[in-house]
Parts: sequence; structure tokens; C-alpha cells
Amino acid sequence: DIDGTRNVFESAFAHNVERAIQISSTAVYGVPDHHPIYETDPLIGVGPYGKAKIEAERVCESFRARGMCVPIIRPKSFIGPERLGVFALFYDWAKDGRGFPMIGSGNNRYQLLDVEDLCDAIYLCMTLDRDVVNDTFNIGAKVFTTMREDYQAVLDYAGKGKKIVPFPAGPVVLALKILEALKLSPLYAWVYETASKDSYVSIEKAEQKLGYAPKYSNKDALIRNYQWYLDNLKNFEGQSGVSHRVPWSQGALKLAKLFF
Repeated sequence: DIDGTRNVFESAFAHNVERAIQISSTAVYGVPDHHPIYETDPLIGVGPYGKAKIEAERVCESFRARGMCVPIIRPKSFIGPERLGVFALFYDWAKDGRGFPMIGSGNNRYQLLDVEDLCDAIYLCMTLDRDVVNDTFNIGAKVFTTMREDYQAVLDYAGKGKKIVPFPAGPVVLALKILEALKLSPLYAWVYETASKDSYVSIEKAEQKLGYAPKYSNKDALIRNYQWYLDNLKNFEGQSGVSHRVPWSQGALKLAKLFF
């Protein structure tokens, strides 16, 4: 992330590119103790990904100081066509008429983002006046409820009569840590350690400065992504990997599916 960002911006600067947009992440905030999170909140990266995103932002800021227009977008976890990853696990269970376990009560609020809304934000940063966009912006859904409610919407849409099943967070996180260490689960610490916690950012700055107006709620984005998964299932059957373009291998979680 860091060296790649530097290489891109060095080349852009050398070729007199006036504006380049950095897609960062809300992972730069770590696991904060308050919500919503604002762009001015401290950056505390957790793990290699979050730390690398912070350093990449510092590279961007150095090019701002050299006169480039560098909008920095910090998106929430985004989903939509062509993007699956861990969400394919949930969609597979919904498709097969299974309920879905929730780490913790599911009463926490976890903001998502539809990829189309992310693209709208990028377009605004590409086209508005540089004095407006040469800044840093949180981007996410405006409408979202609890994890339990939002994910239940997909099970309801699947029409199998299944429900979200909450489990105590402590024992589940411990079990997933062990499975991860044994390489028997696709879920990594950032996913399972934050799944039971609130995670949402303020998008007021983007709304006020950019005119950002997200079209999709959490529920809308999840259902839209689930339908895309169903429509394209044959295209990636038998495929798995670690990127967001293909379903992740379920490992031992495939066995757990039998109990839901």
C-alpha cells in the first residue's frame, strides 16, 4: 500500500497530473471508543492493513504540500456487484435455507456502503472544484440499523423462514482465533473482533462539501449484493480465494453450517 501509493503519486506528479484520488479506509480509526467517527478523530491503525493505510495517507499529504489536489476517501466496508469475499459465506447460507450465527447480540450498529455510492463519491471528488475536494472525507451509508436487523433482511429476502442466531461474543471470538491459527477459517481478527462492536462514521462533511447523497441503505446494499450473487453463482462456482472478487473458502465453517 505505502510504496505503491508513493510510486503512483510520484509518476502522476512527474507527468503534471493535477489531481489524484486516494481510496483509504475507515480502518485507519482502529477500534474507537465513541461513535460516530469524524475525519478529525485520531488515526490508530490496527494490524498491517490499518497501519499501511495511515502511512499511505501521509504520502498523499506530502503531495498535497507539493501542490497536487489529493482528495482522500475513507469508505466503510463496501459491497456490491463483483464484490463478495466474506459476504459470500453469508449469502451461501441464506441461499441454502440456513440461519446465520451472529457474533454477540447483533444489537450493535455497523455501517456499510454500496459500491455505487462509493463511485458517486469518487466522481464528485473528480469533478468538483479543487478547493472543495482537496480534503479528507468519510463515506458510508446514511441509513443503517443494527447488525441483526440489517442481516435479517437478507434472510427474509431469501424466503426460507430462517433467522439470525446470536451467540456470546467471547467464546465465539476465542473459537475463531483457534480456527484461524489452524488455518481452518477464512475469517481474520479484524472481521471477528469488530463484528460485535459499533462501527459507523459521520458523513456530514461529505454531504455538506461534496453534495454526497447515498442512495442505498445497509439493507438495500446487502439485498442488492445477495441478488447479484444469485444471478452470477454459476460464474464463480468452484472458485475461492482471499480477494473480494471471489467467495472465500469456508473451511471448518462449512461444517458449522449443518447446525443452522
